[in-house]
Amino acid sequence: MDFTNKKCVPCEGGVEPLKTDKINEYKKAINIEWEVVDETVLKRKFKFPSFKESIEFVNKVANLAESEGHHPDFKINYQNVTLNLTTHAIGGLSENDFIMAAKIESLD
Repeated sequence: MDFTNKKCVPCEGGVEPLKTDKINEYKKAINIEWEVVDETVLKRKFKFPSFKESIEFVNKVANLAESEGHHPDFKINYQNVTLNLTTHAIGGLSENDFIMAAKIESLD
């Protein structure tokens, strides 16, 4: 499954979050470094040579998030950037989270 050719679809709630079997299927299509936390969050830590490069990466992800209409949570700690993806409107993971993960990987 290639998520990079898909577009995030606005989610206003009213749909169920992904179940374990679908999460496991979708996880195979993204980098192994993405971790599923409590079946509600996709999390990955990125390490960069400098703070400046960390911020440049965050800015690229921010631009991508705006174009997709799906926004990760960022934690920046000098050379480390941790991204959390979840679909807040449904309280769990949706296909949008995996689309964003795949597209973020292409920025790395």
